[in-house]
Amino acid sequence: MPPALTATSSPEIATLRTKDTTIRSIFPDGIKTSGQHPPSYEELKPYSEFPSQITGHTVWNAADCKRHPERWTHHFTTYEISELSAAADAFKATRTPLTGITKENFPLPYLSRYLASVRDELLNGRGFILFKNFPVQEWGNHKSAIAYMGLGTYLGYFVSQNGKGHVLGHVKDLGEDAKQIDKVRIYRTNARQYFHTDWSDIVGLLCVARALEGGESDICSFHQVYNVLKAERPDVVETLTKPIWYFDRKGEVSKGEEPYIRTSVFYLEQGHHGASRVYCKWDPYFVRSLSRFSDAGAIPRLSPEQLTAASVLEETCQRLSLHMVLEVGDIQFLSNAHILHARTEYKDYPPPAPRRHLMRLWLSTPAAEGGWRLPFADREEKKRGGIQVDNVAPVAELDAA
Repeated sequence: MPPALTATSSPEIATLRTKDTTIRSIFPDGIKTSGQHPPSYEELKPYSEFPSQITGHTVWNAADCKRHPERWTHHFTTYEISELSAAADAFKATRTPLTGITKENFPLPYLSRYLASVRDELLNGRGFILFKNFPVQEWGNHKSAIAYMGLGTYLGYFVSQNGKGHVLGHVKDLGEDAKQIDKVRIYRTNARQYFHTDWSDIVGLLCVARALEGGESDICSFHQVYNVLKAERPDVVETLTKPIWYFDRKGEVSKGEEPYIRTSVFYLEQGHHGASRVYCKWDPYFVRSLSRFSDAGAIPRLSPEQLTAASVLEETCQRLSLHMVLEVGDIQFLSNAHILHARTEYKDYPPPAPRRHLMRLWLSTPAAEGGWRLPFADREEKKRGGIQVDNVAPVAELDAA
């Protein structure tokens, strides 16, 4: 039988857990990552209430984006780089830990105005942007990390990405076995990543070093995918709206929490200017890694309908995807609400050349500050989502660990 609704789905309890335990000696900016929660099941909507078609700026096609890269690419100007450089140098001089960086201690008087429009575009528009000309090789990892995280604070609040508290993540092959999907996070391998979303509102990737082969980025408009599925496979859409899916937490749980979450894949937002937008939360690696629980009878096995839905969703994303190559110094920001992203398998240069390396940010955009009104208990928390284990402190290492 499915597990009962846990206490973490209560807004009051969620607020207590994330605020009463906040201690500045542990969380330098005074805010604790909320962590993973099951949805508020009573707020989930049936398939009959989902729209027949989605329209607007969030629906785009790859061919049009390929013809007009200027619409989603921004080349940092000399002045913008100078402002970022000065802010990074000033922040470094204060000796404040990277985990304590905020908009207030990383002022960008000029660039902040443009970043406000970028944030709106990520949340309510096309859902992605590619920055170019970030001088990562000139600045090195430390200054680059400061400037990158400082830039990110204008788009959202950084949240922990794993049970170790990493708020500055590093996508890098550490030689871990990608076949052990119940234990290993795929970003720490060179394996292909299938289309997915992350447990945050926005994800950022800064390219520090490229691979010899592969490691390229594919993204697609979830709302275009939804429209195609609704027209071609409405049965798949219906299956994906049901709260019959289990997501593995891979051991990254706090005391008293269950090792998986029962949820749906497609959600309806809880109203946005009179409309309800469709939201996607998906990662096939976290769905297919649960055999240790289904074999023991703790949760159901994936049904034939679910297996078909997962396969059709992946195939449709591949068919509609925009392919891009991240060069050194590129920064890609994506919405996790209405963009699905993937990565091709890759091969690194032989030593002593550096391995492929991307610095990653997970950013939160709470509902009160313009973020999506999602059916989760922590939707009003500043650092909603992410992965938080008990009171593990945030960490911002300069390389993979």
